[in-house]
Amino acid sequence: MNTRKWFGASAALALALGIGPMMTPAAHAQLFGIQFSIFADTPPPPIPYYDQPAIPAPGYMWTPGYWAWDDSYGDYYWVPGTWVLPPAPGLLWTPGFWGWSAGRYGFIPGYWGPVVGFYGGVNYGFGYGGSGYEGGYWRGNSFYYNSVVNNVRNVNITNVYQRPVQAQAGPRVAFNGGPGGVQARPTSEQLAAARQTRIPPTAIQTQHAAMARQEPSLRASANQGRPPIAATVRPRQFTGPGAVPAARAGGAFQAPPPRGRPPGGPAAPGNRPPPQPGAQPPRGQQGQPSEPARPPQAVRPPAGQPSRQPPAPQGGARPPGQPPAGYRQPAPGGGQPQRPQERPPAQAAPPRPPPQAQHPARPPEKAPPEKEQHPPPQ
Repeated sequence: MNTRKWFGASAALALALGIGPMMTPAAHAQLFGIQFSIFADTPPPPIPYYDQPAIPAPGYMWTPGYWAWDDSYGDYYWVPGTWVLPPAPGLLWTPGFWGWSAGRYGFIPGYWGPVVGFYGGVNYGFGYGGSGYEGGYWRGNSFYYNSVVNNVRNVNITNVYQRPVQAQAGPRVAFNGGPGGVQARPTSEQLAAARQTRIPPTAIQTQHAAMARQEPSLRASANQGRPPIAATVRPRQFTGPGAVPAARAGGAFQAPPPRGRPPGGPAAPGNRPPPQPGAQPPRGQQGQPSEPARPPQAVRPPAGQPSRQPPAPQGGARPPGQPPAGYRQPAPGGGQPQRPQERPPAQAAPPRPPPQAQHPARPPEKAPPEKEQHPPPQ
């Protein structure tokens, strides 16, 4: 399988897991010439300490657990280590690993190949101590297990040997390069292995990782770097005696920042913490609204009926925020404002007496004297 085909298989795996969009090979970031496929802004938690479950049957090979990134939650989740059957005899597993480059953390997926390649110098345990694999080797079509690092007890396996492995103490850092990362560089043989034929994870490995993504207890924010399912006897068996919890975290846990907030930056509007006692609320929450309140709308009468609203007060417009006369506030619990109460019809006022004169009354005028009438002459 050439590099272009391998990148396409890695892209399909990441999209199947819902981890995030893939970049084109030309725009892809690299570490030691190896392309990243998934990115995160925070480092993964340390590799936890856990016991390896017993091998289920001859022919299975151990694939260690690792931290994967779920971009939809903005959180890491643990993919339990498990025993799997290789795609074909003679193939070995190179674990995936996280690397730091250009201020970000990128993930390089694991793969199957004739030799074990570079996996960042990360100590995954059980024969994957940071370089190569000390858990066994192929002889023809048979795999021989190193019982020092593999749990092959209670299983009828004859291809067993013992070879001491140097244990590594200290925090089990899960990424290469950058501040606090493993400062390991690939050898020429490991770089050559990255350019050889590489086979992507098998279908059951992909399903195993997808099932881990759906388990809330495996998210780093929920288990604080100590997953309750650290390893399984077979892929996808997350319950029962074959599911092994982590004994302890591999180091101090650093929670990723809230979603939408860059490291050290301000929180996004949806991620702001609640105000602390005595803290000044932001502008617009100090008792003064950021915009002036609008007065309630007066109730309009139906068309064709006279308005029941009383006339506006004389002497100018009503002050802002003052409801019109006769308006009632809505009843508690919501609802539409009530119409102003109807006033009873005005009573007819009694006739007023004529106004009294404010000056003395004038004497009545005298009538002119009547003319004397004489009888007509005879």
